[in-house]
Amino acid sequence: MKLIVAIVNNDDSAVVASALTREKFSVTKLSTTGGFLMVGNTTFLIGAEDKDVEHIKKIISDFSQTRKRVNTNTTASYGRGLANDVLPGDEVTVGGATVFVLSVDEMAKY
Repeated sequence: MKLIVAIVNNDDSAVVASALTREKFSVTKLSTTGGFLMVGNTTFLIGAEDKDVEHIKKIISDFSQTRKRVNTNTTASYGRGLANDVLPGDEVTVGGATVFVLSVDEMAKY
């Protein structure tokens, strides 16, 4: 059994969740913030059988897009913040998805 943790841009989260649930996968959504522009994300927690992992990753990949945005941040809210070479007004690529697949020793539903 695996736990898939997928961090998806808010712009894509509704279509990703819909596509996953349409395929009968159970999904838990968490609202998160992060990344280098400190934009809103959705983190999905998905428990899956080993045989379903590639299909789930394909769904997430198919419905998560990268897009260009103009950086408007002028201060770092968390951690190091923006890299020194990215200034306000610069165009940057955002979106897509980051996916972690973790092994699960045990899962129970009560």
